Amino acid sequence: MRLRKLLILFTAVLACLTQASNSVAQDSKNPDSKNQASDEPPAVFKRADFNKEIYYKHKLEFSLETGWHPINIPWVYDFAVGDSYTETPLKYTLVPVFASLRWQTGDIAGRWIFRGNWDLSFTGSVTFIPRGPETRYFVFIFGVRRNFVYRNWKIAPYFDQRGGIGEINAKEPLGVLFSQGQDLTFTYNMGAGVRYNVSPRYSIQAGMNYMHISNGYLSQPAFTNYGINVYGPMFGFEVRLGKPHHETSK
Repeated sequence: MRLRKLLILFTAVLACLTQASNSVAQDSKNPDSKNQASDEPPAVFKRADFNKEIYYKHKLEFSLETGWHPINIPWVYDFAVGDSYTETPLKYTLVPVFASLRWQTGDIAGRWIFRGNWDLSFTGSVTFIPRGPETRYFVFIFGVRRNFVYRNWKIAPYFDQRGGIGEINAKEPLGVLFSQGQDLTFTYNMGAGVRYNVSPRYSIQAGMNYMHISNGYLSQPAFTNYGINVYGPMFGFEVRLGKPHHETSK
């Protein structure tokens, strides 16, 4: 009986030693096996950029904007036409209302602070004139905007420029000095601000806008070309037209 117990104990010890020997041999063949898990950097997963469902190629939006422009300044490009930076005694306040169709021409691209996309805007506008001899201005405007889009930011800065041709009820032919010399006029707008995306469909925006109106010297020499140059705050909102866009990972 004692011999049998010794045989069983000897067999168990031999099995343990064999298992330990096999483990040591395996580790010697693969010395990095012990540290493999600790040496590998942990996997890093980037959160999907939800802005790719807001800014993408061929997206259409309807935009409605309005502003209050009471600050009169000289024509900002006077240097290009050889004029001096002077203002007329006549002061204007303009209240533009822009209804636009916006078409985003591409997906988000670029690096660092330049990351973003472009959109084109086609705008029909009526501008009320609460201060000044004229009372209203109708115009069609075409423009381009750069949206600066950063990963997972709901706020996107923008810069835009727009120009067009319109009709104003000119008063200089009626004898009002420093007013507009003819009804056919041109406009140029330059603005910057921020857009806040409430959801992939709706957004609001706020910024500053400069607005120039003149007849491009077409009324001269009969009437001097006194342009209107004002700027002030601009506010608006956008709504997506059509179905939502879902970004697919490649």
